[in-house]
Amino acid sequence: MMTLPLSPRVKMSTVPQSEGHNPVMLREVLTLLQINGRGTYLDGTFGGGGYMRAMMAESPAHLFALDKDPDAITRGQALQAQSAADNRGAAPTFEIRQGNFRDMATLFADVAPFDGIVLDLGVSSFQIDQAERGFSFRQDGPLDMRMSQSGQSAADLVNEADEATLADIIYHYGEERLARRVARAIVTARQEEPIQRTGQLAAIIRKVVHPDRSRIDPATRTFQAIRIAVNDEMNDLERVLETAPALLREGGRLVVVTFHSLEDRLVKRAMQASAGRVARPSRHMPITMAEPTNMFRLPHGKPLTPSDDEIQQNPRARSAKIRVLEKTRHIIEPLEGTS
Repeated sequence: MMTLPLSPRVKMSTVPQSEGHNPVMLREVLTLLQINGRGTYLDGTFGGGGYMRAMMAESPAHLFALDKDPDAITRGQALQAQSAADNRGAAPTFEIRQGNFRDMATLFADVAPFDGIVLDLGVSSFQIDQAERGFSFRQDGPLDMRMSQSGQSAADLVNEADEATLADIIYHYGEERLARRVARAIVTARQEEPIQRTGQLAAIIRKVVHPDRSRIDPATRTFQAIRIAVNDEMNDLERVLETAPALLREGGRLVVVTFHSLEDRLVKRAMQASAGRVARPSRHMPITMAEPTNMFRLPHGKPLTPSDDEIQQNPRARSAKIRVLEKTRHIIEPLEGTS
């Protein structure tokens, strides 16, 4: 793990932020993206718009964002209108589109290639802070957790999945060693009444998982696992890691911010595969992306981590890691008659 010498061009005092939203490792992200005033950049997880506002302050030429959360789209559309007004009727420097980042190759086929793409994985502070979204075990709300606000909810999963399925989800996605005990407690509790509130679920978990030296709430790992399952996060991440590198122009960078070990392992292996370092991590990944091609490189061999000062100011940053992949040059096609 390492910290990054920050570019002197990044002046945080000039960066307007969303109220209540403090993007993690913002200066590092801007430095790694190598922001310039002629580039085209994509924020694949717009959320509260913290990274995008910072990029606007650096005055790149073309900015785009993507999110599947309708609330994030509403925030982005307000920023888009502001951008158009600031340009006095000229073509806006910023545009947001709605969709899953796994589909960015299709959603931005008319825009690519990009000079930089950033992905900030996990839950945004807006989603956590709104009890009605059902992501937080610290405040009671409906057990929802749907980032797109459509499809199967966390309540549906918790009340309908069988015990073995719940245990597998909690163990693999939450890395909870007491997964079977938690699953059994959930099934027992739902036989008495449906589990519809985050407070209900958290209380059930805390009865069978007790605090340890980490001081992490006992409900943390199970809530993480259910959120990942509800939103199909690992499959979506695997897909975007397969497709996003191909959307970069020569010299372009993919910057990914992760918050737990499952995400980081997947990002690490996919980037190493693209750079020709390891065998392809997924059976779905095209073989050409996993073979040494000199098409991509890893500017930093180890993940970047937040400074102690940032962790103190923003506790959400404590588990953050950043990895970056850079496109170097196009694959040289074989001469005619060779294989």
